[in-house]
Amino acid sequence: MSISNITVFMPSVLTLIGIPGLESVQCWIGIPFCAMYLIAMFGNSLLLIIIRSHRSLHEPMYIFIGMLGVTDIALATTIMPKMLGIFWFHVPEIYFDFCLLQMWLIHTFQGIESGILLTMALDRYVAIYYPLRYGAIFTHQLVYQIGAGIALRAAILVAPCLVLIKCRFQFYHTTIISHSYCEHMAIVKLAAENVRVNKIYGLFVAFAVAGFDMIFITLSYIQIFFTVFHLPQKEARWKAFNTCIAHICVFLQFYFLAFFSFFTHRFGAHVPPYIHILFSSLYLLVPPFLNPLVYGAKTKQIRIHVVKMLCS
Repeated sequence: MSISNITVFMPSVLTLIGIPGLESVQCWIGIPFCAMYLIAMFGNSLLLIIIRSHRSLHEPMYIFIGMLGVTDIALATTIMPKMLGIFWFHVPEIYFDFCLLQMWLIHTFQGIESGILLTMALDRYVAIYYPLRYGAIFTHQLVYQIGAGIALRAAILVAPCLVLIKCRFQFYHTTIISHSYCEHMAIVKLAAENVRVNKIYGLFVAFAVAGFDMIFITLSYIQIFFTVFHLPQKEARWKAFNTCIAHICVFLQFYFLAFFSFFTHRFGAHVPPYIHILFSSLYLLVPPFLNPLVYGAKTKQIRIHVVKMLCS
């Protein structure tokens, strides 16, 4: 129900236009996106099967990798079906409540992934700094409690974003979202009312989750490097450092894409919209795509089981 020429009252349906400025080639862009999604599904599923079926991999480090794989599958599946529907089948409409649900799921899974990366850094810190007490500290019970805590933290912190949009906004400038999925700021910018509270809370969540995690991940690896470089034997130094390489690669690619997307969305007024939308989409697709490749290639025990499975 339109109450004026420029505002819409409580829209029931929103329209996702995909990648603004590249509408004519979206069908071709969908091909590499779909390929990345299928590889992510296959790679992460293979990781989960290997970790679950081999008791030697029922250790905290591999359980955290499994948690990361589940999160990657869920995150990629939250966005890709609708994105391909826009690119290939020209179905841009989405119910307002479903859009809010997608937004909540996306940001929740992002928060869970960030929390898992923090826990993996702490796991390596304890394994290298307190090797004799590692088994007593990181018990299976603690690992699963940490996993539940990470999921609850993300879900609870992101939920008010959904409530603030649903309860505070009634009038919207437009129902067209210049994005390929429902993202918090993309929805907030549609509102024809004061969005200051929503922006402040969005920044708070971003820094409370990603900012906090990144600081402690960085401090953990600094401590790890100091400890590793003070080991007396060169072979021991290389072995200890090698256990962290895969985690560092995953950490760097996740946070580089995350902060590029975050800052261009809020402060990149001169960045072309299609650049921002492409990087935002890649930010959600690249980690699920690369993580199983990185861990499969750089983690010796997983690599051995992958080779055995493929050869058999």
